[in-house]
Amino acid sequence: MKINKLFLWIMSFAFLLNYAQKQQQVIYFESSKYEANETEMKKLEEFIINNKNSKVVAINGFTDEDGSNAYNDTLAQKRVAFILKELRNKIPIREDFKSRSYGEDFKQSHTKAENRKVTIHYILAKDMVNEDEILGIQSKVVSIKKIPKSYPKNIVIRNPNGTTSEFKTDAAFMQKIDSAKAGERLPIENLNFVINTFIVVNESRGKLFELLLVLEQNPKLKIEIQGNLCCMTNDKTDLSTKRAKAIHGFLIANKIDKSRLSYVGFGVTRPIHSIPEENEQQRAANRRVEILILENE
Repeated sequence: MKINKLFLWIMSFAFLLNYAQKQQQVIYFESSKYEANETEMKKLEEFIINNKNSKVVAINGFTDEDGSNAYNDTLAQKRVAFILKELRNKIPIREDFKSRSYGEDFKQSHTKAENRKVTIHYILAKDMVNEDEILGIQSKVVSIKKIPKSYPKNIVIRNPNGTTSEFKTDAAFMQKIDSAKAGERLPIENLNFVINTFIVVNESRGKLFELLLVLEQNPKLKIEIQGNLCCMTNDKTDLSTKRAKAIHGFLIANKIDKSRLSYVGFGVTRPIHSIPEENEQQRAANRRVEILILENE
């Protein structure tokens, strides 16, 4: 597939819901080549020597825009295969690395040579205790404090490293979703992302669990997650869709049936306030994720 005339190949999609603490090593390739040259091989060898106790979590391959889609797809895969072969038995590699990918972190360059590359995503040994948290893998709700109508006032989750985190929840928001009729659209207040990414900031993680718990308690509820942006004339990177997709992925990872969920990005086509906005309040109103109720029996 082409993305703004630049081709990328990734093992498959994965999402991040917290600050990414993974590291990245880049190996560049000459045009139409899938084996690294001497200079890049030395860089790869140095990376291996310095990271024998780190863990590789994903390998992404990219090409420039030259050539057909099919040609670039094959070339990108071959570059990934070459790097994987060099890493095998030299540095730990996560078993599910083929299902974890961060290709959407790719920042396109006008310089072709900078797009002919493989990115190796890895976690340092000191961070492995937090590996699942870093990768955005499901955390388990272990306790909640109830208020009327069984909506949680506080959520305590156990993190993969054994620690716990507590979030205060917006019970009024949860009640609105529970009682909403098909066709109603509700904004998720205070759901914020790292700037220019689809990564949910740590302070907003509780909003995801609010939505998760309402869906768990209302098995017939079906929703569409809608992303909207502010501050620009167009959504060149389709960031609004990526943000909606990240929330969709979180819910599926936490065992909400995908038949109950859909997502869409509207970019800047549905602003509440005219763009350019006059102040941060207007920008925040335009920069939002909303929930459209599809069914709620």
